[in-house]
Amino acid sequence: MYTLYKINADDLNENFLASLKAQFQHKEIEISICETAQAERDETDYLLRNPVNKAHLLKAIDNVNKGNYVTIDSNDL
Repeated sequence: MYTLYKINADDLNENFLASLKAQFQHKEIEISICETAQAERDETDYLLRNPVNKAHLLKAIDNVNKGNYVTIDSNDL
């Protein structure tokens, strides 16, 4: 199981820890902590590292900014 929590450090309390312990009872867990802004930068840097991927993403951003996109009704799928 993989669970991602996004929470302000000021909101961490004993109830949060108790809910973690209940959810993962008797299991070994791994906790990794980083600032959300840093994680988003790392993901963006990773996606833009590949020149082909970067060109594709930048073109897609440009298309959205120009209003060039297609909307699909989920009922049509």
